Amino acid sequence: MKTFLKILAIFLLLLMVTFLAARHWLFSWDEISPPQLPGTIEHGALVHQGHERQWLSYVPANNTGSPPLLLFFRGSGADGAMARSGTFYRFDELAEKYGFVVVYPTGYERHWNGCRKAGTYSANLLNIDDVGYVRSLVAEMVERYGVDPGRIYAAGMSNGGHMVYRLAFEAPDLLAGAAAVMANLPAADNLDCQLSDVPVPMFMLTGTEDAINPYEGGDVVVYGESRGAVQSALASARYWATLAGYSDEGQLLVWPESNPDDGTAIESLSWQSAGKASVTLVTVRGGGHTFPHPTYSGPRILGRSSHEVDAAELVWSFFSPDP
Repeated sequence: MKTFLKILAIFLLLLMVTFLAARHWLFSWDEISPPQLPGTIEHGALVHQGHERQWLSYVPANNTGSPPLLLFFRGSGADGAMARSGTFYRFDELAEKYGFVVVYPTGYERHWNGCRKAGTYSANLLNIDDVGYVRSLVAEMVERYGVDPGRIYAAGMSNGGHMVYRLAFEAPDLLAGAAAVMANLPAADNLDCQLSDVPVPMFMLTGTEDAINPYEGGDVVVYGESRGAVQSALASARYWATLAGYSDEGQLLVWPESNPDDGTAIESLSWQSAGKASVTLVTVRGGGHTFPHPTYSGPRILGRSSHEVDAAELVWSFFSPDP
């Protein structure tokens, strides 16, 4: 009996060690220290409709004239600091290089009220006025940093990408460009935004092996909760292209591999024409619900991280092709 109990104890111990090792392997990611940059980090808050809303900014050292403003919205459960670190501080580095201000706002209870009907988080259930909040935030950034109100860009990943869609639908006058990463448009029966039918330059990036945001469309499940169905990535891109006045199939480009060992490949589908809003869909073949970076990786549980491209660089290049 004692031998049996000893064997059982060893088995349970090994099982626990294996579980903890597997959990660490799945959930760990490349957490890096902020780069040493000459610009300024600021924390702030503003009150909108009785709610105090937090934001975090990086202002480049060469902030002169009227710089562009990039708003970056992170996904569910993240605040501004996590939005900054979750992109491996690349937007800070690009802001310093190209002279734009980047602001990382925090959603209401760390969620954004995007365009999906489904979802039991408070921002959605309470119908938080995030468009009004963003307008107030932009006004403060114009006053505080002198940003150019004609060069306001919005980018977001996952739930933050759905916030970008709401801005593109309901505040197209505010945006000079929009980018949604790991977020397809909601399906028609899951859409909860007022469509303005105004074209907006739109950049999209998503992975074919994304288990949260299905590339081919379908139900989005986060933390075991359904957030309703989304369209396919291609249908989402074609929506914006059609709205911008394009009737062709777009230009498909298969990118040469720069990191053949990471299990991903890149292709893009673009619509560009003088006098029309540009639309680009970047597909990460084999990529998961992760933010591509040439070196660093996100949590393995979210799928494969691509090192073929720099997602932040692609976003800013789309917004400002001639920085």
